[in-house]
Amino acid sequence: MKAFTRYILFNTAKKREYINITSKIAEVVRESGVKEGFVLVSAMHITAGVYINDNEPGIIKDIDSWLEKLAPFSQDYLHHKTGETNGDAHLKSLLIGHEVIVPVTNGKLDLGPWQEIFYAEFDGQRPKRLIIKVLGE
Repeated sequence: MKAFTRYILFNTAKKREYINITSKIAEVVRESGVKEGFVLVSAMHITAGVYINDNEPGIIKDIDSWLEKLAPFSQDYLHHKTGETNGDAHLKSLLIGHEVIVPVTNGKLDLGPWQEIFYAEFDGQRPKRLIIKVLGE
């Protein structure tokens, strides 16, 4: 079995941002040479996430609104007693999840017809990392 690892660095322009990374992940899968296996895509920060959904502006705004309703920006988080101000970002990350696993078939991502992979940033404007690990034959 082969294992291939790549890191991607992000420094988003906004505090909260959703970035379609599907083509970058597909490129890493091609580079890996793996024909049959899986790719793990994982945010390496506790205020970011990775998810799969439609690349449609309305649903991206809906996701953002939903997350803000469930984990609104507020000064009232106990976490803020540590000097941080990103309690909501930690909760948003938990809701989205920090990783996805995607099948690789015939050397390509095996996604459904509308599925795309997104990096979700909830406390950006500073350096962050994503790990991509391709495993298979």
